[in-house]
Amino acid sequence: MRTLLTTALMVTLGLFAVSAPALAHHGTANYDTEKSVSVTGNVTDFQFVNPHVLIYMQAKDASGKTVNWQGELTSPNRLSRTGWKRDTIKPGETITITGFPAKSGSPEIWIQKVSLADGTKLDTSGGN
Repeated sequence: MRTLLTTALMVTLGLFAVSAPALAHHGTANYDTEKSVSVTGNVTDFQFVNPHVLIYMQAKDASGKTVNWQGELTSPNRLSRTGWKRDTIKPGETITITGFPAKSGSPEIWIQKVSLADGTKLDTSGGN
């Protein structure tokens, strides 16, 4: 009986150790949640994939230089609950994304808002 209990405890501890990195993945630790930035540009790619939906776009910075931005959203499962599909955003479209910038200063955003060129705002709540 003691061997069975020890084995169960070791397996449980092992599972916790393996699952910790998976839980850490879903944070906003890479982003400055005290700041918000908006970027308007042309979509170059839209990936409706797990674990996070990604929007890639080109925008001009203050000096007129083209910058390649990456925006990250929640999972496709959550966004599909609010009507998002694989073709909700198309390459070539002009959109504005607003959200938390990367702490590193790289052109990345944890997206909080998406606005289409016609002013339509897409629901990014994920069905919450």
